[in-house]
Amino acid sequence: MEKSRVGSKGELFPPKEIREKLGLKAHAKVIYKIEDGRLIVEPVPNLEEVLTEHPIIEITIEEFHKFRKELSQKAES
Repeated sequence: MEKSRVGSKGELFPPKEIREKLGLKAHAKVIYKIEDGRLIVEPVPNLEEVLTEHPIIEITIEEFHKFRKELSQKAES
């Protein structure tokens, strides 16, 4: 467990070890969430990182068009 402080303007200052583990550099963007009364800070991946990740699900273009058509039909009714 690491300790840090909150600045006079509300800035958060995570310790260097934590920044390094998360790969946070100066001006990096992060997401803040509150879960069960705890603050969760997650780095926002850049586009290059997102594009190099393996997809969670894979579908063919035909399956995509079929799914899109079904969604459109449901939205219209």
